[in-house]
Amino acid sequence: MGKNKRAPSAGWIVIVAVGSAACLPAQTLLDKGYRQMYNLDFAAAHATFAEFERENPKDAMGPVSDAAAYLFTEFDRLNILRSDYWIKDESFWVVNKPVGDAVLKKKFEDTLWWGQQMATETLKQSPDDMDAMLAETMGLGLHADYHALIEKKNLQALGEVKQSRTLAEKLLAVHPEVYDAYIAPGIENYLLSQKPLAIRWFLRLGGAETDRQLGIRNTRITAEKGRYFMPYARLLLAIADLRDNNREGAKQKLTWLSSEYPGNRLYREELERLVISK
Repeated sequence: MGKNKRAPSAGWIVIVAVGSAACLPAQTLLDKGYRQMYNLDFAAAHATFAEFERENPKDAMGPVSDAAAYLFTEFDRLNILRSDYWIKDESFWVVNKPVGDAVLKKKFEDTLWWGQQMATETLKQSPDDMDAMLAETMGLGLHADYHALIEKKNLQALGEVKQSRTLAEKLLAVHPEVYDAYIAPGIENYLLSQKPLAIRWFLRLGGAETDRQLGIRNTRITAEKGRYFMPYARLLLAIADLRDNNREGAKQKLTWLSSEYPGNRLYREELERLVISK
């Protein structure tokens, strides 16, 4: 285990409530890389994740996290996480297909593939390895996000979302303290619950979960106690608040995000838009 390996889970369960002022985990290389990513400093994030990989060459969390930085680069470039991009479409799947960057997509796919291979090899030797299980779950979720939000390949995304949820449930059964894993069933249930009734019925026949309240509860767990996806979960909950016309709830989350990640103009602009439109 490298010296910058993740600290024990008990050291980072520190969030009390969504929107509250809270301390984040003690910095490791992974924590530092994700902080840089959420501050939109993608070049620095890639450099930090590369350093983590050099110190932990068998840890799949390195390349999978690097892939996350590529995905969030596209999210930023294409304005995919803006609230109006999500709220305008009742199904939560946008009508207009954005155009992804082909070079960046290849880097994303290659890095994610390598991370998945590393996770698979680790799990052959240690089936309950927490980091490998988390990397495997995260990898499928990130790939599903790319399919759904950038390429609009909804059927492929649905299949990976269900696989990610299954892996998350398996991970949580062994390591219930890995709160980032809750975002997988959270996103599946909430996003698919926005579909019309007939489509939800069809999705459930295919094994998908479409419980809106369950989706909110699971996503809230990541938003309150997660480590790497806490900011992402909080933003998704803020968007859900806006869809429900809960402006105060959205304001609390966006205020925390813009304060904690001052380099991220999205959080600041969303908060300003909310205040101006009051």
